[in-house]
Amino acid sequence: MKKIIVAATLFSLISLLGITGCSTMEGVGKDIQKGGKAIEKTAKKY
Repeated sequence: MKKIIVAATLFSLISLLGITGCSTMEGVGKDIQKGGKAIEKTAKKY
């Protein structure tokens, strides 16, 4: 079950990055960092 949740979270984050389309490397880095925090938060719940 955890693998499904993590996979869904990663897919959502990657999709979100594609939709928002940051134009700078700094912006991409911030988005990835936020995504990592969301994954950690989800992982701590389980």
